[in-house]
Amino acid sequence: MLTDIEIARQTNIKKIREIADLLDIKEEELEPYGHYKAKLTESLFTRVSNNPDGKLILVTAINPTPAGEGKTTTSVGLSQGLWKLGKKAVLALREPSLGPVFGVKGGAAGGGYSQVLPMEDINLHFTGDMHAITSANNLLCALLDNHMQQGNVLRIDQRRIQIKRCLDMNDRALRNCVVGLGGKIDGVPRQDGFIITVASEIMAILCLASDLTDLKVRLGRILIAYTFDNKPVFASDLNAVGAMAALLKDAIKPNLVQTLENTPAIIHGGPFANIAHGCNSVRATKLALKLGDYVVTEAGFGSDLGAEKFFDIKCRAAGGTSASSLKPDCVVIVATIRALKYNGGILKTDLTTPDVEALKKGAINLSVHVENMKKFGVPVVVAINRFGTDSDAELDFLKEYCSSLGAEFSLSEVFAKGGDGGVDLANAVINSIETNKSEFKPLYDLTLSVKEKLEKIAREIYRADGITFTAVAEKAISEIEALGFGELPVCVAKTQYSLSDNPAKLGKPEVFKITVRDVKLSAGAGFVVTLTGDIMTMPGLPKVPAANSIDINADGEISGLF
Repeated sequence: MLTDIEIARQTNIKKIREIADLLDIKEEELEPYGHYKAKLTESLFTRVSNNPDGKLILVTAINPTPAGEGKTTTSVGLSQGLWKLGKKAVLALREPSLGPVFGVKGGAAGGGYSQVLPMEDINLHFTGDMHAITSANNLLCALLDNHMQQGNVLRIDQRRIQIKRCLDMNDRALRNCVVGLGGKIDGVPRQDGFIITVASEIMAILCLASDLTDLKVRLGRILIAYTFDNKPVFASDLNAVGAMAALLKDAIKPNLVQTLENTPAIIHGGPFANIAHGCNSVRATKLALKLGDYVVTEAGFGSDLGAEKFFDIKCRAAGGTSASSLKPDCVVIVATIRALKYNGGILKTDLTTPDVEALKKGAINLSVHVENMKKFGVPVVVAINRFGTDSDAELDFLKEYCSSLGAEFSLSEVFAKGGDGGVDLANAVINSIETNKSEFKPLYDLTLSVKEKLEKIAREIYRADGITFTAVAEKAISEIEALGFGELPVCVAKTQYSLSDNPAKLGKPEVFKITVRDVKLSAGAGFVVTLTGDIMTMPGLPKVPAANSIDINADGEISGLF
């Protein structure tokens, strides 16, 4: 059996100019990064701005398990399947982070015969967007420390710094550290720490900004600290905005690549869904809608995290209730029979053995995700990522089960067959869009208090009995609302493995409350981050990191990268 990277190398990859031609993109609207990837310029945005929007398809999933679900693979395969049906489809995905690439999760370029190319570039440095974000974030931190060193005119309290340095790598040793040690010329000693780049507010800002002007406004609103008088200090107060924006001038441009079947894909931005808002950029998605008849995009992890934030944060940031806002026409929920049986209590080692009873128990997790998506008024298609070990009895049960939930059902074989394996899913999605009009609406009203919004998400989406707030969280919410930011949407940082904040609670957890231990303001991004459970904004590496299996030979060929 070929590995993903071996399959990718056998592909007849086309020059990026040929891919651009599929979308009628002009030569001068491309900024090539080598032969197979390019940035898309502002002039393209301007030229296509009056084009009608295509149909927007959001791909999400059940809660992830060790058995795997294949959300990105399904997204790629669905876009390829649409092209097989003669539809002009554009794939819009997030950029991978080096953290999971070298850690445990793997990359974000799909798999099997449904991948985006060049997969090595996309999974590693790509076009440098992650590095630009890292540099802009750390420039702001450096300017902050330098201001305190050079007289501290703003009277910043070093005990109340609100931002951290970042690095696009899993490195638990950097979660907590002390900077400024050594002597007077080495800075003001203070406690500091690192977060992973994809959790940086600047990543969120890049993904939610409408253009360079909006980017600068948002960068200026970043809350960086409080003074000794408890007054807020923003990035604009340090005159940091211009330099940060200069570092991001290319990163704000979406990236054009291709799938394994030489169909177009736009990849841009990459916030995690468990610690950030989990969606690719607004710019990339809105541009894709102007270029294609159908746009396939995805949200990170399960629908309780990625999809909820896509609807309540990204769609609002793209224009609120105006005509320019994002209004999904269909939601695809990806699941596997193996993952559902895992939710039903079956050990990972036994998941290939047919077991309809375990499937019945675990399918309740799928039902929650289907019901949740319908609360947003968007039609649902369930995509079962098929494996050879799935029995006919299991498939028959799941098909009837989805029908009882009022959701379209499709078998997806895109990993093994590429676009041909996604034709059935593509037909199901088209049928759903044409027969079920989307009545999209966000879950909550922004006029609700921070606590009321959290309560609604916890009860309606996680199915919790309520929320418990620590004293630290209570104080933070009071300060945020006092600053006038209480009407922002909320971004919940929570484990992806469970509907609850306990990763061990599978299926549909009963009788539990969500514990909010801290709350942070991301004024530039335009949301309030609430930290629950033991979620970390700087992940660690596993006992045996994926990096241990990656190598490169004398000819420059990489091995071990999936």
